Amino acid sequence: MDIAIKSKIVDNELDIEAIRKDFPILHTKVHGQQLIYFDNAATSQKPLAVINAIERYYRETNSNVHRGIHYLSNKATNEFEESRKVIAAHLNASHDEIIYTRGTTEAVNLVAFSFGEAFVKNGDEIIISQMEHHSNIVPWQMLCERKSAILKFIPITEKGELKMEEFKKLLSSKTKLVAVNHVSNTLGTINLVEEIIALAHANNTPVLLDGAQAVPHMKVDVKKLDVDFYCFSGHKLFGPTGIGVLYGKTQWLNQMPPYQGGGEMIKQVTLAKTTYNDAPLRFEAGTPNIEASIVLAKAIEYINKIGLDKIAKHEQDLLLYATGKLEKIEGLKIIGTAQHKTAVISFIVEGIHPSDIGILLDKQGVAVRTGHHCTQPLIDFYKIPGTVRASFAFYNTFEEIDVFEKALNKAISMLK
Repeated sequence: MDIAIKSKIVDNELDIEAIRKDFPILHTKVHGQQLIYFDNAATSQKPLAVINAIERYYRETNSNVHRGIHYLSNKATNEFEESRKVIAAHLNASHDEIIYTRGTTEAVNLVAFSFGEAFVKNGDEIIISQMEHHSNIVPWQMLCERKSAILKFIPITEKGELKMEEFKKLLSSKTKLVAVNHVSNTLGTINLVEEIIALAHANNTPVLLDGAQAVPHMKVDVKKLDVDFYCFSGHKLFGPTGIGVLYGKTQWLNQMPPYQGGGEMIKQVTLAKTTYNDAPLRFEAGTPNIEASIVLAKAIEYINKIGLDKIAKHEQDLLLYATGKLEKIEGLKIIGTAQHKTAVISFIVEGIHPSDIGILLDKQGVAVRTGHHCTQPLIDFYKIPGTVRASFAFYNTFEEIDVFEKALNKAISMLK
């Protein structure tokens, strides 16, 4: 290992060995090999603090929330709402600005439907980018079809950065919303979201940020960003699946109609008329994913105990180290070389399909993601069939990257 990288590990003060003990699945054997998990952008692994909290909920707390008067219901309700406060504090938001969803996808759909119903009409425009995940494309296409609105796209450079001058030209009096990712799941690009928000607000246009790939890797302050909507998924943040968060400014949430109807989102129901609850309950119809909502706070507390600054530094060191290794492999091309990136490397190898590489890596115990990563328009821009994507988390090591490099070279030699 490079001496400079070794010194960075010491400086970072992360006890990786102790951290890895918190993640039982990292000690799994795959095809007789030690698992190396480099698919964190798809979903992250879960620490014991999360696993144990799930079991504890079902052993000690399980009950429905908000509507019960007995001990277990009150206990579940208190833990459910305390979790909302933890999430709010993590984002520097108010607890009534935090809406539980099933994930980033539902959060985007919620805004596309509710904001769209309230504010978008025939001929209006929505701006997204060319690098968006399908979950931040399809809901806006559906809205535009429903409302006869127009969807516009911020183009990107070959390096995988947004063309900000082109974005400025797209903004107009017809622009009702800008919706872009904070970090690209395929390229790792950290977008210039502060500039995007400032330009949009100067045009009196609200902004939604897809933060699914940002929240696990960096501190997000929604007040400092002055963003109007921000969403992320629990399962990428070392928490459970089936839970996500939508942050929304109160000024918008109070003007948006409910996304779904049912219990909890009402104040009063008669056969003639229903009046709706205030946010956030207005947008949380039915029994929520109580266990996952509560446990998401435990995941946030876990990473905060480690320290997001330390996590970000270690992951950047992993990114630099892996990039240096891959750049030396003949015929390999990294897709996405933005100046500012999170710990994601997508690449192709000349003459070899990404899926074939992924299969042979798996046989050697290395888990990566292959394909279009739910970003087909982006993959089409690069005129490639897909990529191999290695994505790192704070529990990954430089030694794992060494093994990955050897496994990749072996796979390439077998497929050439």
